[in-house]
Amino acid sequence: MKHRPADLLSCKIPLSPAVLSCALSACLVAPAPRAQAANWSLHAQPARLVNGSPVLFQVKSPYRLESLRGSWIGHNFSFRFNAMSKTWYALAGIALETAPGSYPLELTGDKLSTKKTDKNVTFARNFTVGRGEYPKIKVNLSVESKFTEPSPEQRQQIEEGRQIKKDYLNRVTLDPQWAGQFIAPASAEISDVFASQRIFNGKTSSPHLGLDFRAPSGTPVKAMNDGTVLLARPLFFEGNFVVIDHGQGLLTLYLHLSEFKVKEGDQVKRGQVIGLSGGTGRATGPHLHAAVRWQGMYLDPAQLIKLRLP
Repeated sequence: MKHRPADLLSCKIPLSPAVLSCALSACLVAPAPRAQAANWSLHAQPARLVNGSPVLFQVKSPYRLESLRGSWIGHNFSFRFNAMSKTWYALAGIALETAPGSYPLELTGDKLSTKKTDKNVTFARNFTVGRGEYPKIKVNLSVESKFTEPSPEQRQQIEEGRQIKKDYLNRVTLDPQWAGQFIAPASAEISDVFASQRIFNGKTSSPHLGLDFRAPSGTPVKAMNDGTVLLARPLFFEGNFVVIDHGQGLLTLYLHLSEFKVKEGDQVKRGQVIGLSGGTGRATGPHLHAAVRWQGMYLDPAQLIKLRLP
């Protein structure tokens, strides 16, 4: 008959010192309770993460937290709490230049506790990033020669525009303003996708960092989500240019407009008309170029629109 350690200690069978020592050890070295870290729940959307993609992180913590912060591939950001689902969530991104591999999402939370020594909690989990399947088709496009061989005066305009973008596009407001799904900015077919390679007047340019809509001149252009108008002015390459700040370094950009319907500092809502499409700036014809930027990197707008957001 097999005996459990407790049975051996309570039975009347004579036990040798060696057997008794073994039984006591079995009782004292009890299985450790499951680590609290195992109760953290982390999910990422989309299911397959690739370079150039936005990502929604959703976290459930085993602790009651008053705040939660994340660090992901060299970028820091804060989470928002959804009281309905009791889930913390945040939008982040993966740069187009990011190599395939495994990258940790590192979390730091502040517990709802009066004990200062027991207030901070941390947790980390690795997520796999693959290589995005972006089109390699090269399209020859013709634009005015000033966009490929600018004069000294035009070079000055280009430099002024570069400084404006360096100043404004790198600003990070702390509080998120977006809420729910991002929407397509125009009711039109897509004519060019994110990360495609293009050639202007025989010269290869950088990858296409946005989404082009085949929108005839005068087509209403809508804000993709709630936010504040950060820029609304003409620039050399962008033409009439609107940038909306959605908070925490997330921006949407709208280029080549024929007309502005908002001004800098305006608060806008998702679906609100912010301008009309056109062909201003370096454009081969009337269309809308829409882009998404997060903390200095450009992300695929089509993927952002597909995300199921709280």
